Amino acid sequence: MVFLFPAVRWERCSKMTSKNKKFEWIEFSNEEIVEAIKNLANEGVSKSEIGMILRDQYGIPDVKELTGKTVSEILSEQGIKEEIPEDLLNLIKKSVVIREHMNSNKKDFTAKRGYQLTVSKIRRLVSYYQKKGILSKEWRYSDEKARLLVK
Repeated sequence: MVFLFPAVRWERCSKMTSKNKKFEWIEFSNEEIVEAIKNLANEGVSKSEIGMILRDQYGIPDVKELTGKTVSEILSEQGIKEEIPEDLLNLIKKSVVIREHMNSNKKDFTAKRGYQLTVSKIRRLVSYYQKKGILSKEWRYSDEKARLLVK
């Protein structure tokens, strides 16, 4: 049995810009981009929000393409380090919201299941970050600690 697949033209399907194409419209130098990232981080903006602000307000589509480094690498070089990784903090915020909902709606068992799944994701992620050395080995998740982190 022979399968005949139609020829796929990837250049038409791709949404990414070409890697060897320079962005001619960008007026910022690498030092100005790094300074903007540093200023935004000092204001308390998260890494993903920094990328969106650079894209929407500064017209910088890809920081890594222009500077050769990611936003995370630039922030670590500048000495700006976050206590808890952004993805873990977002899951903790989600668990606090679900927990507050469960306290006011005692019979919502679907929310209870969602809370259990979220806490499970948090614990798996904590285990991963502890193995990588990003979080200390003593760091544990608890509802009280989560409420304090979110506030």
